[in-house]
Amino acid sequence: QVQLVQSGGGLVQPGGSLRLSCAASGFTLDYYAIGWFRQAPGKEREGVSCISSSDGSTYYSDSVKGRFTASRDNAKNTVYLQMNSLKPEDTAVYYCAVDFGRLCSSGTTSSDFTSWGQGTQVTVSS
Repeated sequence: QVQLVQSGGGLVQPGGSLRLSCAASGFTLDYYAIGWFRQAPGKEREGVSCISSSDGSTYYSDSVKGRFTASRDNAKNTVYLQMNSLKPEDTAVYYCAVDFGRLCSSGTTSSDFTSWGQGTQVTVSS
């Protein structure tokens, strides 16, 4: 059974850092693209980052570029999203997602991903 289990998240002050984890079970991440998405109340789900399955090339949204870093540890079958210099506008529910064999591009969207984590809340507030 394909499953993605997320952990991390919580409440942090502006300027702080958090790391989200997404552990895969029932399959290996080696040949999957990894997407991170977020959805704030009343807003559409938006892409945060995407790591390609083949060459590991990574895309970031302009809103997080330079502050967030996505990574994968194939040995642990886990992916991470390191979030630094957090801002109140980063407050959202964050989701990880995977898709087999996908090459990420600027046109990659949430509809391209087939399996999703349960989501985790990130709140940035003083």
